[in-house]
Amino acid sequence: MTKPFFGTDGIRGTVGVEPITPKTIVHLGWALGTVIKRHYGKGSVLVGKDTRVSGYLLESAMEAGLSSAGMDVAMLGPLPTPAIAYLTQTARANAGVVISASHNHYADNGIKFFSPNGAKISDEIQAEIEDLMSQDMTVVKAQELGKAHRMDDAVGRYVEFCKATIPRRMDFKGLKVALDCANGAAYQSAPAAFHELGADIHVINNQPNGFNINNNCGSTHIEGLQKLVLDENCDVGIAFDGDADRVLMVDMHGDVVDGDQLLFVIADSLQKQGRLKGGVVGTVMSNLGMEKALLERDIPFVRAKVGDRYVMQELKARDWVIGGESSGHIICLDKTTTGDGLVSALQVLTQMKFMERPLHELASKMQMYPQTMINVSLPAGTDAASICALEAVSEAVDAAEATLAGAGRVLLRASGTEPVIRVMVEGQDPALVSVVCKDISDVVNRQL
Repeated sequence: MTKPFFGTDGIRGTVGVEPITPKTIVHLGWALGTVIKRHYGKGSVLVGKDTRVSGYLLESAMEAGLSSAGMDVAMLGPLPTPAIAYLTQTARANAGVVISASHNHYADNGIKFFSPNGAKISDEIQAEIEDLMSQDMTVVKAQELGKAHRMDDAVGRYVEFCKATIPRRMDFKGLKVALDCANGAAYQSAPAAFHELGADIHVINNQPNGFNINNNCGSTHIEGLQKLVLDENCDVGIAFDGDADRVLMVDMHGDVVDGDQLLFVIADSLQKQGRLKGGVVGTVMSNLGMEKALLERDIPFVRAKVGDRYVMQELKARDWVIGGESSGHIICLDKTTTGDGLVSALQVLTQMKFMERPLHELASKMQMYPQTMINVSLPAGTDAASICALEAVSEAVDAAEATLAGAGRVLLRASGTEPVIRVMVEGQDPALVSVVCKDISDVVNRQL
C-alpha cells in the first residue's frame, strides 16, 4: 500500500484499480480491528455504506477483516456518512466505518473511519493502521473471532436524531419542499425526516440501483432540482450528494444557494436571535462576499485549508460551532459531531421559519463575488506544489493580483482527490475574473 492511499478524509481509491481490492479491504479491516482493540478493548465496529454497487463487496470484505481481528460488527446498510458517525457514538461502538466515495462516479469507492465519539479518527490511530497494513495479517483463535449482525432500525434512529436538532415545537407545515437524494445514502432518511416534520415534499432521485448514484443528479448536478422547484412551485429545494454529508439548496425562484450562502443564513439568523456562539470558519475557497457580509455584522470569520478536517480543527481551537465549505459541507457542532447535509438543511429551514422570510431574501443579504475556477490536469507523478512554485506561475499570480487591484483574490491549490491544480480567481468584475483565471491556467499548462 502506498501512502497516497490515505487522505485527510480517510482512505480512498477506485474499485478495480490498485490499491483497493477485496483482499486489501480484508487486510484493512483486520488492521483497524487490531488497532481499535489495542486502544479500546474488544467491542463492536459499525459498518455503513452508500448505494453504489461495490458496497456489497467491500462491506463483506470489511466484515471479514474486522472479525478476524476479534471485533464484533454491526452492519447498517445504506446510510448517510453522518448517520454512521452519530450511531457510532450513541451505540457506544469502538469505531465506525463508512464505505463511500461521496460525490464521485459509481465506479469509485473509498473508506472513512470514525472514532467512538463520532469524530474522524486521530492522525495517531491512522498512522498505526498504516503501519499494520505493511505487515502480514494474522487471525485470532476461533473462540475469539468477532460476530456480525444487522442493525435493522438504523435509519429510524438517525431520522429521530435529525428531527431533534430543531426546536421541539417547530414543524414545517405549510412549506413545500423539493428533495433530490442523488440516488444515494439519503434516499430513505431525508424524505422520512421532512415528511414527519410536516413538509409537503416532492422527491426525485430516490431510487438507487447501484449504478445511478450522483448520475446527473444531487448537489453536483442541480439542474433537475431547479426544474422541480419551478414546476411544483416549491418554497425551497434541497440537494444532497451521494453520502449526504453535503447539501446545496435552491430558492423559490430556482436560483442555487451554495454552502457559503447557507453558512451565512444560519450565522446571520442566529446572531439576530442572540444565539450565535463565536464566529464562522470557512476555507481558502470561501466566497469573499461571505467574509465581508459576516464582518459587517461583527461576526468573526477565519479561513482554514480546504477539507472538513481543517474546518473542524479551527472550530475546536476557537470553541466555535459553525463552519463549512462552499461545496455544502457544513458543520454545526452544537447539533452533531461532523458535517451533515440533512441536519444542515433542517437548520436553514428552521431559520426561515424563525425569521418568517423566504430563502432568497435571507441569502440576498450577502453579495456573492463572481468566482471562476479552472482545473488544470496534471500528468502522472507531477508534484503540484512544485508547479505552483515555478517562477513563471508566481509572476502570473502577481500580475493577476495587480490587475484585480485589491478588489479580488487569486488562489492556486492542489486537489486532494484528483490529479489537478485548481486555479481560482474571485473579484467584483465577472468578465475580468474570467480573463485573469484563464491567463493563469494557460501559464500553468505551458509549464506542464
